[in-house]
Amino acid sequence: MTSTPSQGALSSLEDDLIDAVSRHFPATLADLGQLVRIPGIAWPSFDQRQLQHSAERVRELAEQIGIFDRVEVVRASIPGTSELGQPAVLATRKARNGKPTILLYAHHDVQPPGDEQLWESPPFEPTVRDGRLYGRGAADDKAGIMAHIGALRAVHEVLGDDCELGISVFIEGEEEYGSRSFSQFLEDNAEALQADAIVVADSGNWDSATPALTVSLRGAVRMTVTVRTLEHGSHSGMFGGAVPDAAMAGIRLLSTLWREDGSVAVEGLTMRDEPTPSYSETQLREETGLLPGATPIGTGSLLSRIWNQPAITVIGSDLTPIAEASNTLQPEVSFVISARVAPGQSAPDAAAALERHFREHVPFGATVTFTDHDLGESFLVNTDGWAVKLAREALRDGYGQQPVDIGVGGSIPFIADLVDRFPQAQILVTGVEDPHSRAHSPNESLHIDTLRHAISAEALLLARMNSYQR
Repeated sequence: MTSTPSQGALSSLEDDLIDAVSRHFPATLADLGQLVRIPGIAWPSFDQRQLQHSAERVRELAEQIGIFDRVEVVRASIPGTSELGQPAVLATRKARNGKPTILLYAHHDVQPPGDEQLWESPPFEPTVRDGRLYGRGAADDKAGIMAHIGALRAVHEVLGDDCELGISVFIEGEEEYGSRSFSQFLEDNAEALQADAIVVADSGNWDSATPALTVSLRGAVRMTVTVRTLEHGSHSGMFGGAVPDAAMAGIRLLSTLWREDGSVAVEGLTMRDEPTPSYSETQLREETGLLPGATPIGTGSLLSRIWNQPAITVIGSDLTPIAEASNTLQPEVSFVISARVAPGQSAPDAAAALERHFREHVPFGATVTFTDHDLGESFLVNTDGWAVKLAREALRDGYGQQPVDIGVGGSIPFIADLVDRFPQAQILVTGVEDPHSRAHSPNESLHIDTLRHAISAEALLLARMNSYQR
């Protein structure tokens, strides 16, 4: 592909795009509020009619743009089962006159709200406070949906029939539930989803004013580790001190995962050697709520610990609840382990290293078994592509700030499926979150002005892609 040289200033058409985004922004924000009101959660224990309602509302928003040849709610089967996955929205239009095709991704399902008493306002009642919109999904990832919708509205209004891009929109319905049918969805709809560039609007920015392009993501390994020492429970007073119980053995085993400074001590888990921007401990404390007496863990720059090094967290256990505690030696205990894998290491290799570590370090001759594996690959962007260049320029002009290339400590495992299925596509990971968005936590929020800038940037990207000729 070739392009005309960058002019360094917006053209009159691009000024019109920015104006269209601003004029329609109140309606865009209102549409986002309507989406936030729908508690579309993919977990089977929640009302699945709400998830279907969410998908139908997204379908309506896409149809109303008037740009697509086809818009529908689609389900794919979950591989290895007879079940269907959750409802996704697929909208497509074909490219004309040799123009490229772009695929826009986001997801409409959200995390459960958790303890609603921890929310300052009801989780599914969108509430504006101090320039932020609060509500579950306001940032992750219904704002991503509206970034796409808002940009397409502006492009359609300003370019009309002069927009000859191929455009596909894929709004997933189960990202927060493991994207169980994602790979099958890609296979079923491979022709419709084929693209030259893919925008994944499910990440974040450096801060609320500074845009970012995510160029690396850690992989993920989740497993349940079960430690067993006894055939049955026994009286802790009668046999404690001579018989190891599973809780003791499990806690001792877990303690071997980290060094004294909190860095990961598992042989075989690698790290990536890559420079990181300046990031202070003060900023870390502000963004995470680290208590005054608590100290950061690990070694190296703070961002290298988050972006480029492995991390291990115990996210669950079946230890006896305090209300049910008794003087009993527990025969068996299980822990759920969530590990983040440095970019460049495969998730299966990391899982094997973890299992090997557990087997080699289990104390007192206890048995250790592993179940419920869930693996997600890491991701590294080839930053030399034409689409990456266009994306950086669009972010700069949409936000009025130079963008930053960032890594993200979290994982988006389905990106590996996109890479496998569409190896020629350039993948651009963007987003509307900022460090104070608190995605997945109580009081999740979106910085409202960030959304406006994100829509402007995406509209500029689409318009500039429309000037390319394959």
